[in-house]
Amino acid sequence: MERVSRYGDWPEHVALGVILIAVAWSRGSKKWMRIFAAMIVACALAGVSARVVKIAAGRARPNVQTETRWKGPQFSERYHAFPSGHTAASTAFFATLVLAGWRIGAGLLIIPMLIAFSRMYVAAHYLSDVVAAAVIGVACAYVVVSWRPLQIQDRKSKIEN
Repeated sequence: MERVSRYGDWPEHVALGVILIAVAWSRGSKKWMRIFAAMIVACALAGVSARVVKIAAGRARPNVQTETRWKGPQFSERYHAFPSGHTAASTAFFATLVLAGWRIGAGLLIIPMLIAFSRMYVAAHYLSDVVAAAVIGVACAYVVVSWRPLQIQDRKSKIEN
């Protein structure tokens, strides 16, 4: 679980997204290049959103011995429990794939769930931290997928709807 927690952060997701974009480019698939780029953008948006909330909330991590769990704005990593940045970024990354093509992405949602569990296992977050992060991740994925310039959906599905 410690390895999952260590390697489940945004750099690994972005690296995977870049590799997937390269594969899609080599195969000439503009649609998949846009989807993989959207996954990276959603991951970044969720990471930034989670960071802003972390600093503003100032919730102590489970392994911090303190009487006050919520301290308000804090810059110390010891008080950046709420929400989980790992979970937010991973959920946004894979939820974007689910929203773009649920048949392919649905099975991969196990990855952010495993990362969320690992963050609780290593005593970096509470359950509420990872649940809030998952909500942030899904919201960011939805915003990115619905953003008009990306046009992730096929033209056929637009005509049918």
